[in-house]
Amino acid sequence: MAVNTAPPRTRPHHHARPTRPSSRTMPRLRTVLVAGSAYVIAFIFVFPYLVMLLTSLRSQDTLRDVTFWPEEWVWSNLTNFWTSGLAGNLWVTIKVAAGSTVLVLLVALPAAYYTARHPFKGRTAFLILVLITQMFQPTAMVVGIYREFFQFGLVDSVWSLILVNAGFNLAFAVWILNAYFASIPRELEEAAFIDGNGRFGALFRITLPLAMPGVITALIFTFIAAWNEFVVALTLTTSQANQPLTVALNSFIGQYQVDWQNLFAGSVIATIPVIILFALIERKVVGGLTAGSIK
Repeated sequence: MAVNTAPPRTRPHHHARPTRPSSRTMPRLRTVLVAGSAYVIAFIFVFPYLVMLLTSLRSQDTLRDVTFWPEEWVWSNLTNFWTSGLAGNLWVTIKVAAGSTVLVLLVALPAAYYTARHPFKGRTAFLILVLITQMFQPTAMVVGIYREFFQFGLVDSVWSLILVNAGFNLAFAVWILNAYFASIPRELEEAAFIDGNGRFGALFRITLPLAMPGVITALIFTFIAAWNEFVVALTLTTSQANQPLTVALNSFIGQYQVDWQNLFAGSVIATIPVIILFALIERKVVGGLTAGSIK
């Protein structure tokens, strides 16, 4: 009986490959740098608002102190806003901003939808003309605007401010909505026609829900522009009761002294509604701004 004396087979040993440095180090470093830069830029933009808030909580005697944080927190500067009569001016600002926004949407929606869906003769010239109107600023036309509203007897009226703010924000809304309506496929409306919907039924049931980010974008930009308008409101209003808050806050600036703590307190209160509104619909605003960018 033969005995096998051959040595047992052994598996060849593979040489260990040198380990390479992880490729995740650079992306992580890049992420940290980008995030750090974003926080620095955000702080630069937020810092003036923080100074405004802290100044609104100082007393008149501590305005010139070099300390960043107030030694004494005067919360009455914020509560005095509601007893100083500025609450009525805040209500005027709300009416002007809301009325201008509603008027702009009522005019811009049908205009943008028609120009996006109907290639009529002269459509390009019409859109260019709408864009040209965006180049004119109310400051350059304030004398003519005052004369026109004076002849119509609308000086010192909330309606005059609503009409002016709506007119100067209409072009932006038409262009935003036109780009968004053009990005929505026509086949969706044709399918709605087959299901028995008319033109208005397809518009309100299909197109407008899909175009809501663009509508929200036009809404928020028109609202903020009307909320912050100053020059035309200063020209067209003569009584303090009809002045928006941007003009009424100017009363804290005297000839020899500026009431900084009350001025900043009113500015803080005027800023809060816009911040809340923008925070609630920020995602739809971003979606509306990128409308039509992908074909």
